[in-house]
Amino acid sequence: MFWLSVALVNAPTASALALGSGADPSFFASLQQQLVQALAWIDSLGAIAPLAFILLYIVITVAFVPASIVTLGAGVVFGVLKGSALVFVGAMLGATAAFLVGRYVARGWVASKIANNPRFRAVDDAIARDGRKVILLLRLSPVFPFNLLNYSLGVSQISLKDYVMGTVGILPGTVMYVYLGSLVGNLATLGADSSQPPAAATVQWILRIVGLVATVAVTLYITRIARRALNEAIPEDSPSPENP
Repeated sequence: MFWLSVALVNAPTASALALGSGADPSFFASLQQQLVQALAWIDSLGAIAPLAFILLYIVITVAFVPASIVTLGAGVVFGVLKGSALVFVGAMLGATAAFLVGRYVARGWVASKIANNPRFRAVDDAIARDGRKVILLLRLSPVFPFNLLNYSLGVSQISLKDYVMGTVGILPGTVMYVYLGSLVGNLATLGADSSQPPAAATVQWILRIVGLVATVAVTLYITRIARRALNEAIPEDSPSPENP
């Protein structure tokens, strides 16, 4: 698994912020209902609705709030094309804001979690060389939490430019989730436990297959570049701790 995601997941503060992990189900259900109500309010705003939606998406991304219900809701409120565009813009801006917070505001705390870790240094070096491609693969894989990566990558060596360009990898998943939301038809039934239409089931299977392929690609690619970076950082003829 990705080095820094693991480090942050094990941190108490990050665990508390990750609402999907160990949170009270009733609290999560209440939060989801509030987000649906916010979408209904945005839908009533007319011409400024797109701007309000983008602002909402930025806020929930920075605040570590799961954005799936809002992404689905974009398909209901705006349709597939416009909804996908708005989610993409909101997610990109929110991800960039969280990255900057992780780099300049919370950097000390995050860095302390992975200090003196040779594997972190090796993989960080690999990201510095191939960062854009690594980020692209990570964004294609649903295994790696979107909000968590936004903060964790802030302490890596990747440049802001490469981070932003790699984050474009969220686009395929964005379109598919917005399309799923458009199949719901109305906000009242968004997220409700009901049988899905065949088209929704088909898209879900596509998501699973794409996610599996992307996850395998991420694992193989990061393993390879990490091994290469470790070999460069630690020569084979260097003494080991057990044999000085």
